[in-house]
Amino acid sequence: MEVYELFHPELIQLDFNASNKADALHQLAELLKKSGRLSNVEDFEKALQKREDQSTTGVGDEIAIPHAQDKSVTEPVIVFARQNNGVEWESFDGQPAKLIFMIAAPTGAGDAHLKALAHLSGILMKPEAKKALLEAQTPTDVIAILKQYSQKADETEKAEDKVEAAVEADLTAKEASKDETPYILAVTACPTGIAHTFMAAEKLKSAAEAKGYHVKVETNGQAGVEHKLTKKDIDAADGIIVAADKNVPMARFDGHRVVITKVADGINIPDQLIERALKGEAPIYHAEGSSDESDDESGEGESIGRKIYKHLMNGVSHMLPFVVAGGLLIALSFFWGINSANPDSDSYNQIAAMLNTVGGFSFSMMLPVLAGFIGQSMADRPGLVVGFIGGLLANPTVLSGQGILADSQPSGFLGALVAGFLSGGIIYVLRLAFKWLPKSLEGLKPILLYPVFGVLLMGILMIYIVNAPMAAIMTGLTDFLTNMNEGSKILVGIFAGGMMAIDMGGPFNKAAYVTGTGLLATAMQTPGSHGSDIMAAVMIGGMVPPVAIALSATIDRNLWPKAQADSALVNYVMGAAFITEGAIPFAASNPLKVIPSMVVGSALAGAISMGLGVYSAAPHGGIFALLFGGITNPLGFLIAWAAGSIVGALLLIILLRNGKTKEEK
Repeated sequence: MEVYELFHPELIQLDFNASNKADALHQLAELLKKSGRLSNVEDFEKALQKREDQSTTGVGDEIAIPHAQDKSVTEPVIVFARQNNGVEWESFDGQPAKLIFMIAAPTGAGDAHLKALAHLSGILMKPEAKKALLEAQTPTDVIAILKQYSQKADETEKAEDKVEAAVEADLTAKEASKDETPYILAVTACPTGIAHTFMAAEKLKSAAEAKGYHVKVETNGQAGVEHKLTKKDIDAADGIIVAADKNVPMARFDGHRVVITKVADGINIPDQLIERALKGEAPIYHAEGSSDESDDESGEGESIGRKIYKHLMNGVSHMLPFVVAGGLLIALSFFWGINSANPDSDSYNQIAAMLNTVGGFSFSMMLPVLAGFIGQSMADRPGLVVGFIGGLLANPTVLSGQGILADSQPSGFLGALVAGFLSGGIIYVLRLAFKWLPKSLEGLKPILLYPVFGVLLMGILMIYIVNAPMAAIMTGLTDFLTNMNEGSKILVGIFAGGMMAIDMGGPFNKAAYVTGTGLLATAMQTPGSHGSDIMAAVMIGGMVPPVAIALSATIDRNLWPKAQADSALVNYVMGAAFITEGAIPFAASNPLKVIPSMVVGSALAGAISMGLGVYSAAPHGGIFALLFGGITNPLGFLIAWAAGSIVGALLLIILLRNGKTKEEK
């Protein structure tokens, strides 16, 4: 299907007027329903918003391409709207969207609409096509423009297939004739594999062709890999660019200089990327197991703090399922009594003992998994092995009475964090140390040398250097928190709860959550422990924002655009399940009013939770943790959650109402 065939005059608005992104999506969905091609506006808006939550569809250069599949759509179509003053769309380049193309397709419609989107992305990257669309006078003009450039794109694609074959022949001739025409390779990919992937590809191709260079771009899109780079391409290339926001096959570039960057750079600065690739400024890429140190794959220009954060989050994301499973199973065992897993207790129960034992095993995996996957993020599989052993040596349940380890102090959560980052450093040092080995022994490194020497070094460092000071810090922190007076505990609750609402899933939120789980892990090593009061404050603080937003929409639906007001009610469930991220779309639409309200509500909830002595034996689950028996003082838990949610909602209502114009009121 040609892209222009998806446009219809009745689905084109050249005098569009929307106040914000949510309003624009709602108006476009209503227009689609009016045409008879959509049966349920609400369901389709949710599908569109779900896509926006993954990453913005504002692709820059004053263009937005929202898109979704849903069973309520009867046929694949594109709705086009032009708004001269633009709509804020959180685009890569910060520009509001003047040209909005909403792609709608039925569920299960295959990849036809994705291919059409790829063609549309290519057309919109041509300045003359965009200029023509901005100047179009009628819907018929719009379709004619798209048809014209779509046909040109088809001709270009056919020509590129011929050129690709000719390039290969030319490259063969190049070796004989010493042809100096540069040959540029690129790979583009984005998390969803749709618009940004193809726009970056088009920009890079256009920039290279404008300079007279040979170029080939591989796209890792939703419909699969297209124009796949061959070994011959890679060996002959004068410059290689990988503009991707997700993992793409990289081992094929071993030994070549590769510019590794984000997909947005492929769209915004293609000329700079090409020049850097040709000047040889990029580091040589080394695949896993090569003799040289691994270079940075995380993107050029990324700060040290950002890299550390990404490594840490890789460990935390793999650790959480173990903590959640262990914590909830242990909490469930309390249903028969706090000592029901103890054979010497009068309340002993075999089911409780089984739940407690299995949950304990899951919990004991927390530190090895945390350290192992931090190491894996830094140094691939060798780092995983070394980090896993480091986390194991930091685990108190493993150290007890184990020979030489009997005198080694367990360092707990902090020790595992140190072990994770140490593992990456150890592998880095070993790669340098064994760099002199001949190529014939390359295979021995990842399977023998790195694991054996890495584990040995990690054992020495953890037992004789890391465990003692980290254990002292962890013990001191735990004692300090345990012995705090009532006022200090409330202050900690304010910070713990408030941090959960500052960025709702970002660094502040994760810092509070990681601290809570670390203290919970330490507390759960004590037999008969009820869990952690800080973990409870953190969890309640994270449950407040979604519920406060849902409550505000229930009290006054006019606070939010219709699409957001409808979807806000889902946040009751998300908040109850401790999924703070449900509040993000609402916070993003008006951060200066939403975030302060949420922070105050969450901080209040954290303070009340600490003041009432609420403890949690589970690191997640929200209301389900309470139902499983993982929360002490359930009434206090509910009071803190309700108070924070109500205060947050009231503040939100006040701030949003005061910000409205007389007409909006």
